[in-house]
Amino acid sequence: MTYRVPTEEQTLAVASFRKFLMAEVGPVVHMYRDRFIPKATMRELTQRIAEFGLPGCTVPVEYGGMGWSYTTQGMLFEELAACSCDVALCVMLNMGLAATLLDAPPGLRERYLPETLAGRLFGAIGSGERETGSNVAEIHTRAVRDGDHFIVNGMKSCITNGVYSDVFVCAVHSEKGLSHLLIDREAHGYETRNFDKIALNAQSTAQIFIADARVPATHLIGEEGDGLNTMAKLGAQAHIHVGVLSVGLMRAALDESIAFATRHTQFGKVIAARPLIAAKIADMAIRTDAGRLLFQRVFGLMDAGLRCNVQASIAMVFAAEATLQVCRDAVQLHGASGMTREFDVERLLREAMAMPIPGGTTEIQQLGIARALTGVAAFD
Repeated sequence: MTYRVPTEEQTLAVASFRKFLMAEVGPVVHMYRDRFIPKATMRELTQRIAEFGLPGCTVPVEYGGMGWSYTTQGMLFEELAACSCDVALCVMLNMGLAATLLDAPPGLRERYLPETLAGRLFGAIGSGERETGSNVAEIHTRAVRDGDHFIVNGMKSCITNGVYSDVFVCAVHSEKGLSHLLIDREAHGYETRNFDKIALNAQSTAQIFIADARVPATHLIGEEGDGLNTMAKLGAQAHIHVGVLSVGLMRAALDESIAFATRHTQFGKVIAARPLIAAKIADMAIRTDAGRLLFQRVFGLMDAGLRCNVQASIAMVFAAEATLQVCRDAVQLHGASGMTREFDVERLLREAMAMPIPGGTTEIQQLGIARALTGVAAFD
């Protein structure tokens, strides 16, 4: 795939979204820095963001979406990530829910998709459990058939959007094997509890507790027992957008560093005039641009309807590791000021530390890349 210059429509959409984010979202994010954004406040933000195409960018027009390309969605999502990874994570899960509902039974789609696209309904998607991690074959959450319903019991861990969520697409073990059910918090019931983390505390990462939830069999996502295929569909877009978070972080760190280096003086000159500082800024820009181009290739392949698992994993690994270096360099460039909360770079570095983990750790991605290239699995 070759690089394509953004169209006039894409350029205008991104510029308009960026202006909105700076004026409306940035001040709210600054006010809640490292503090949980209440659900009502987050819903106000997501409803406004929905007007610019997220989460409905790639949803067909006949289902209430914009019908735009994955490339356009990636460009918009980078803008949101550069403004706030916390808000971007929330919107990302709603994007995943919207994509899931497109493949859901018509009744579920008609009930939940319009509110999702409007930014009023929050979704969570997850299989992770404290004891099993990413080993979905051994998850403990059970769904026992009871006539036309399933009785669900279990606990999920580290679920993004957990406390915000109105619905939860939950991986369960049923009689026929691994399956997925859409559980409605109000109708079927589940409880949530937030985690305190090293970063990204303005959004929700939570435990979800499900006790005797009675869920209609019509809330199955995909076929019962076909959970691995369903999980692959659920995770594909979400994993890629986790990587775009890294590009957004790098861009934010670069912007902060340029602003500081062109304003802060030392020995009568702005520090941007110092060769080592100039080289550091150049390296940060190179890594940021390389990460963006890798993801533009992935989105271009998706728009062409082509498989891009390996390319997506390559982009994710590069961006996740590059953002650690870029954000560390940003702190270093700021000197002692970089360790204070007066500047955003210390927060960006903490957020960068989380990027190699969600969506499949860097190590898991590397194993998948190597297996695709060699045909040999480096694990049992």
